[in-house]
Amino acid sequence: MKILLTSYVFAPSIGGIETVSALLAPEFVRAGHEVKLVTKTATEDSVSRPYEVIRNPSPSRFMELTRWCDVFFQNNISLEMAWPLLFIRRPWVVSHHTWLDLASTWKVQMKKRLLRFARHAAISRPIADSLSVPSTLVGNPYDPETFHLWPGIERDRELVYLGRLVSDKGIDLLVDALAELRQRGLTPRLSIIGAGPELYALRERAERLQVSSQIEFVGSKTGLELAKMLNAHLVMVIPSRWAEPFGVVALEGIACGCVIVASQNGGLLEAVGPCGRMVETGNLADLTHALQELLMRPQLHQELLREAPQHLAQFTPGHVASLYLNLFSEAMQKQKPSHSLFDKAR
Repeated sequence: MKILLTSYVFAPSIGGIETVSALLAPEFVRAGHEVKLVTKTATEDSVSRPYEVIRNPSPSRFMELTRWCDVFFQNNISLEMAWPLLFIRRPWVVSHHTWLDLASTWKVQMKKRLLRFARHAAISRPIADSLSVPSTLVGNPYDPETFHLWPGIERDRELVYLGRLVSDKGIDLLVDALAELRQRGLTPRLSIIGAGPELYALRERAERLQVSSQIEFVGSKTGLELAKMLNAHLVMVIPSRWAEPFGVVALEGIACGCVIVASQNGGLLEAVGPCGRMVETGNLADLTHALQELLMRPQLHQELLREAPQHLAQFTPGHVASLYLNLFSEAMQKQKPSHSLFDKAR
């Protein structure tokens, strides 16, 4: 099978779409298929890959690549990267990573109109329920070669947050929970991993609530350094206010031996599975109670992580890639004689 994978953003850019594309593409190759990846990220890197990466192709080159492929796979829908299908008919598979209703622009409306021409994967049940077309549930993969239990690391820190420092992530609520716990005689240490515009506001909030001595802002971390840092913590906290579409960060935490405390909105429930506690979104009392329970009952950690291997097995790159390959095969089998989206729209 010849797979054309479009990833609007890709390495060396860092983010969820980039990571998923980088994990899936080599798995497709490992399964015996040819892969070419097209991206709008123009910056080159020196990484050697078992597939070709084409950055900002010319229109003629993009048309050539579309003619070459057996399946046109979009890792998140993008009109700017779907236009060749208007002229060249190929099975079109789209993986949906976020909500289409975040904005009511002409692009969003156009995407919704075009959905009926593709086969769809959704990274969580809430994302699937938000679509107007049927979809197959395919959770996002994590990197098990990096995120796993590393020997020789002492798990001597209590809480960790990993993500962007923005208001939607609810980190201020976590700082407030530290203050509440302090009043109850508990003074856990919190590592905040990430960068963003809320950094100074969070520092000021911690000073005002007199918990700054318990918090370490460590900045952005990636790869092995991040994995080893997670191995040193007991509980990962994901207090998001907005509905997270999924939550690979939870998988990374679980793989590194952290129990998860997360907001029960969006797709976080599916990412956390049986390996943590879900709390009401934006509810300080609920968050504080869950943290207190895990801090005072360390035996719960082993219980909650008992099913971690089975849970994580659903999200290995090899398993996720196999689900997509099945979807690609189905799309090819159901391909109707036609030449382009224009033909299908008639």
